Amino acid sequence: MTEPAADVEDLLRELAPRVLGPLVRRYGDFGACEDAVQEALLAAAVQWPRDGVPASPRGWLITVAARRLTDQVRSDRARREREAAVAALQPPDRFLAPAADAGSPARHDDTLTLLFLCCHPALSKASQVALTLRAVGGLTTAQIARAFLVPEATMAQRISRAKQRVRAAGARFAMPGAAERAERLRAVLHVLYLVFNEGYTATDGPELRRQELSGEAIRLARMLRRLLPDDGEVAGLLALMLLTDARRAARTDADGELVPLAEQDRGLWDRDAVAEGTALIAEALSRCPLGPYQLQAAIAAVHAEAARAEDTDWPQILGLYDLLQTIAPGPMVALNHAVAMAMAHGPGAGLDRLKALEEDGRLSRHHRLHAVRAHLLEMAGDADGARDCYRTAARLTTSLAEQRYLERKAGGLTRPPAPRR
Repeated sequence: MTEPAADVEDLLRELAPRVLGPLVRRYGDFGACEDAVQEALLAAAVQWPRDGVPASPRGWLITVAARRLTDQVRSDRARREREAAVAALQPPDRFLAPAADAGSPARHDDTLTLLFLCCHPALSKASQVALTLRAVGGLTTAQIARAFLVPEATMAQRISRAKQRVRAAGARFAMPGAAERAERLRAVLHVLYLVFNEGYTATDGPELRRQELSGEAIRLARMLRRLLPDDGEVAGLLALMLLTDARRAARTDADGELVPLAEQDRGLWDRDAVAEGTALIAEALSRCPLGPYQLQAAIAAVHAEAARAEDTDWPQILGLYDLLQTIAPGPMVALNHAVAMAMAHGPGAGLDRLKALEEDGRLSRHHRLHAVRAHLLEMAGDADGARDCYRTAARLTTSLAEQRYLERKAGGLTRPPAPRR
C-alpha cells in the first residue's frame, strides 16, 4: 500500500533524531552517523511512498543507516585499522525492535542529547541552526539551503565544518553536566527562536515569511516541551511561537503585501493557537521563575486579548517591557519598549527613548530603528520627517516585502501644498 509523500516526510522528520541517537551511541562518530542517517532518510523518502511504510520504520532506518555507515568505513582507505572492526559490526537486535513509544525515556534522552550536541558552544549560531535543522529536524541540506536562500554547496560546507568542529572539540554523545546543561539549554532555545523568527519574517528575499522554517521551529519546540515539561522558559518559547504564528493569515493582504499588527483583521487569527499559547503562558507564569521568553509570550498574549487594536492594554505591555529590560536588556527590547512608551504616553515619550538608541552602533544601520522613528514621527504629525525615515528604512532592509511596505508608507505621506503668496 502506497503512502502520501507528505505523510512520509512528516514521519521521517519525527524519526530522524530517534535513529541518529542510537547510532551515535553505538558507533561514536557523530559526523559519519549523521551522514549515514541522511542517506537512509533519502532512501526512505523514495521507497516508502511507493512501497509502503515498513512495520518498524525506525528499525528499517537504523538498519539501512548502519549498513551505509559500514560501507562508508569500508571504502575509506585512510581508516583501514577501523575497517574490520566497524565492518564486522551489525546492528544489534535491539536496533531492529519497533520504535519506542512516545513516553520512552530513551527516546527523550536521545533527542534532548542531540539538541544539546548540535548547540555545542564551539559552533557559531549559524552552524548551530543548520546542524539542528539537519540532525534533529531531519531536513536535507537542500531544504535548509533553500530556506536560508544560500546555495546548497554553501550550506553543505557550513554543516560539514560544524561537524568537524564538534569532533575537534571532543564532544561526546552524552548529556552535559548540570551547569553546562543549563547554559546549553539557553543556546537550544535561542537557536529555535532564531529559526522561528527567520521563518516568520524572512530577512532576505521576496517573500515575507518562510513557513517551512517557522513550522519546523514550532514542531521542535513542542518536542522540547515534551522532553522538559517543567521548564518555564521552554513553555514560554512555545507559547510565544504559537501566539505569534496565530497572526499568520492576517499578516498579508490578497496581493501578498505586509499588513502591520494594528491594521490586521483579527478575525483571521488562529484562535486555537491563541488559546493554546495563552494557556501555556498562564500556567508557566503561575509556577515557574520568570524568564525572557515567558515575558515576550505574555506581551503577545496581551495583544491577542484585544478584540481591536485600539483596545490593546498598552500600559500593561509597557510594564512587561520594563521587566524584560531588567532581566534581558538588549537593543531590540529597548526599541520595542520605546514603541510601548509611545502608545501608552504619546509619541513624544517614545521619541525621547529613541534618542539614546540612535547612538547604539548595533542599531544605527538597522532598518527597524528608522521604521519605528518614522511611525512615531507620523503619530506626532511630522509628515516630512516620517517620510524621510520610512525611505531610509526601506533602503536598509533586505526583505523585499518590508521594503515595499515602507515605500508605500512613505508615498502615502504627501507634502502639503505650498501656501499661496
